[in-house]
Amino acid sequence: MNEAQTSVQQLDRGAVGAVRLTDYAHGGGCACKIPPGELEDAVRGLIGQPGAEVLVGLDSGDDAAAVLVREDLAVLTTADFFTPVVNDAFDWGRIAAANALSDIYAMGGKPVTAINLVGWPRGVLPMELMTEVLRGGLSVASEAGCPVLGGHSIDDPEPKYGMAVTGVAHPERLLRNDAARPGLPITLTKPIGVGLLNNRHKTTGEVFAEAIETMAGLNRDASEAAVAAGVRAATDVTGFGLLGHLYKMVRASDVGAVIDLNAVPVIDGAAEALRDGFVSGGTRRNLDWVRPHLDTSSGVTEDDLLLLADAQTSGGLLVVGELPGYPVIGHTIAGSGIAVR
Repeated sequence: MNEAQTSVQQLDRGAVGAVRLTDYAHGGGCACKIPPGELEDAVRGLIGQPGAEVLVGLDSGDDAAAVLVREDLAVLTTADFFTPVVNDAFDWGRIAAANALSDIYAMGGKPVTAINLVGWPRGVLPMELMTEVLRGGLSVASEAGCPVLGGHSIDDPEPKYGMAVTGVAHPERLLRNDAARPGLPITLTKPIGVGLLNNRHKTTGEVFAEAIETMAGLNRDASEAAVAAGVRAATDVTGFGLLGHLYKMVRASDVGAVIDLNAVPVIDGAAEALRDGFVSGGTRRNLDWVRPHLDTSSGVTEDDLLLLADAQTSGGLLVVGELPGYPVIGHTIAGSGIAVR
């Protein structure tokens, strides 16, 4: 047992706030995802159990599965969990819950029930901290009107938390990542750059309140606005970065995209974190994966691309269509790949 583990065991109940949860994780948040290229190689050829009732399965790598159970009702299922992205246990729980619920919102659905998924190094980290994580998750699920009905936990050397979520949607109003069409605006509903700030937080302990609230914020309103506007194509921006998730969408839809670099919203402090080198390995792997499919103008720098590839945790919705109140960051085109201008 190392010194850090021993010191945590000796903490009393009043001192659990002194624990740096990110010290117990090799990565943080959605940046700890398996790289997209490796993941696609691993699951290639796995087709699950296709059938007429399966509306969205494995083929397009969408945010959640969708199964038709009635002419006017599709059931959505998803699961998402990750290692600590911030040191505050309650905030980590909030962020992880919002991230898991986002998969349902990204499909245009309403979450109806969730169960907790927990990995916890018992004997190393106080159980009171786990309670705080669960309390944070419950607070966000309550905000979403989604009951949390139990869950599953294991003794794990590395702390992990998330949720499996079930949702519902009208089958004719699903948002899908293979339904983009050319000639439409592309909207992004949250700023990017939280991965850079999370990496800075893990290294220095600096707290970025705006980033925490952005990650803990639900994508519910944006999802409802997209469905009301008749949007058909959307996804959420998480561990593969804006470029990675956009590439998955245009590839699945057999279209291309143009991104206006100056129109992409960036959270305060991210540019400075990029300048100071707080770039995660996951972000660099994202860019390496997408780079063969990029066309960049002469003014676009490597740092610009790293920012666009920044591994997000609980990011916004990437919508093919225009939503009032949210920035348009580009448009779809006939063709393939992504142009950054």
